[in-house]
Amino acid sequence: MNDDHTDFSKENILVVDDVPDNLRLLTKILTDRGYKVRPVTTGKLALWGARGTTPPDLILLDIMMPGMNGYEVCEQLKADEHTRDIPVIFLSALNDVSDKIRAFSVGGVDYITKPFQEEEVLARVETHLNQRRMQTRLEEQNQELAEAARLREDVERMTRHDLKTPLNAIIGFPRIMMTDDNVSAKHLEYLKVIEKSGMMMLEMINLSLDMFRMERGVYQFQPVPVNVSQVIRRVINDTEPLVMAKKRLSVRILTNGKPSGSEEDFSVHGEELLCYSMLANLIKNAFEASPERERITIELADEEEMSVIRIHNRGMVPEDIRDRFFDKYVTSGKKSGTGLGTYSARLIAETQGGSIHLDTSEEKGTTVTVRLPSCQSSVVSCQLQRTADSGQQATDETTLTSDRLKALPGECRVDLKTAAEMTSPKEANAVIDRIREHDEPLADALACLVRKYRFDIIQELF
Repeated sequence: MNDDHTDFSKENILVVDDVPDNLRLLTKILTDRGYKVRPVTTGKLALWGARGTTPPDLILLDIMMPGMNGYEVCEQLKADEHTRDIPVIFLSALNDVSDKIRAFSVGGVDYITKPFQEEEVLARVETHLNQRRMQTRLEEQNQELAEAARLREDVERMTRHDLKTPLNAIIGFPRIMMTDDNVSAKHLEYLKVIEKSGMMMLEMINLSLDMFRMERGVYQFQPVPVNVSQVIRRVINDTEPLVMAKKRLSVRILTNGKPSGSEEDFSVHGEELLCYSMLANLIKNAFEASPERERITIELADEEEMSVIRIHNRGMVPEDIRDRFFDKYVTSGKKSGTGLGTYSARLIAETQGGSIHLDTSEEKGTTVTVRLPSCQSSVVSCQLQRTADSGQQATDETTLTSDRLKALPGECRVDLKTAAEMTSPKEANAVIDRIREHDEPLADALACLVRKYRFDIIQELF
């Protein structure tokens, strides 16, 4: 027995050779090393042994055998999902380069030429078994991580659900108490703050559940006209006591290049809670990143059938996170930062059929640009819409037709149908970019439907 501390007692090797002397020699070499060895003399027996209840950890396979040769045995092993991952080392007297190339092409991991040296056989066997051990361990770790992730998600979902129960009292009792004539004006304000805080917490819990669905592409987006001008002012009012007063910042809001009034109507096609959460994260980031006594500029503009929101501050995003600014868990210089704010903003923008972009430099400061479908483009620019009373569908018969879809490459059709079923703007736009190479007018019409989040109509075209 070898002095090596590695335990080989549970690993077994299938040795396939039609020459009994070779089998005996290889069996002795490997058994002395501590392996369990199963010798067989034909290709058929090799397949039977590999597919048994205890598959081998490695196979040593001769090539020149009567009936079924080693190449054919290996091809069948690799074609079977139950045996394809077993490493196969060819061991043959054939020494031509073409023989070795064929051995690797059918799935072999190594090639030993006869007559062989004991040390070489053991070294190669141990090398590939070690790789298999590591692969098996990685698969086990991946499975453990997947199970841990599922458990964490289950716990998070239960926690979110359980948090709603005490919120019923936090939100409900202040409303009851405010109807009491004996409540003073001062206490009435306190009750309003409690109620508002409870509502905000409820919105945060609901949004966290929505984020979970967005990540998995199963969020049911229900767009309506949202006045983002009013949403922005609400965000600023909610944030001002925390940051603005301390840093003495000012805010300027422009709509299509002109100062925006408090009653300004600048609407997008989206959901109010999503827009609030996205803009709250981005505006709060701008406040925190801005130097003191500076101005935050928020510009609203209509551009190319999209509503554009630009949030600018004089700060600069650190260079080490610029390329990953909207990725999950990316943060820099924040002791309490989670790295989820900008990630959620990107997820929300894309869920609403839009996009988000960062531009930062020491000279210009930082501008985050969000593009969302505008209400006007959602209503008039598409060639297809639903009537409210009859539900009938009007289409441009020369563009949005089933025949036009059928003329596309099969892969494009399958991917578009999948994206529509997933209701995923990101996946759909990626497919539309490919469709544009084949049919640009059709791509434009489909892109418009995606901006409207009308995946139901795309599905009907199939």
